[in-house]
Amino acid sequence: MTRWEVSLQGAFCNNSAENSKYLLAYVLIHNVYMEVKPIDKRASGQAFEVILKPLSPVSEVSPGLPSPPKRDISLEDIEKKLEAAEERRKSQEAHVLRVLAEKREHERDVLLKAMEENSNFSRMAEEKLMMKMDQIRENREAHLAAMMERLQEKERHAAEVRRNKEIREELTA
Repeated sequence: MTRWEVSLQGAFCNNSAENSKYLLAYVLIHNVYMEVKPIDKRASGQAFEVILKPLSPVSEVSPGLPSPPKRDISLEDIEKKLEAAEERRKSQEAHVLRVLAEKREHERDVLLKAMEENSNFSRMAEEKLMMKMDQIRENREAHLAAMMERLQEKERHAAEVRRNKEIREELTA
């Protein structure tokens, strides 16, 4: 049951059955007038006809609550409102500037962090390259030392073979 049905039901319950057939009610709900007319009595109870009417310029019922009387606005009130508006504008401007400054600070921090990470990466890459070059140099030196050792071993062996050959030649001679 909607709101207007409840209010109409309350209005009709207050009236006796014989008075309700003469009852003609006008109700304003959301700027629409309703005309309520009783219909002949039914076996099951009372019946009413509800007619919705748009708000007309010449209305029998006043169109709702009257607006509050307008008070005179003084020069002081106007100045106070202008000052308040100026304060709001300044506050908004300060807020925008503060947000922009925070954004610039964040961008600067991000840029510094990126530069630092780039520097760290370059330093680590250089250290890794130096370690690799040192390892290559050490491996080369070890390889050369091993080759020199084999060469010296071959020379010693060749010298021993020559000496043994000379000893055999002396013995056979």
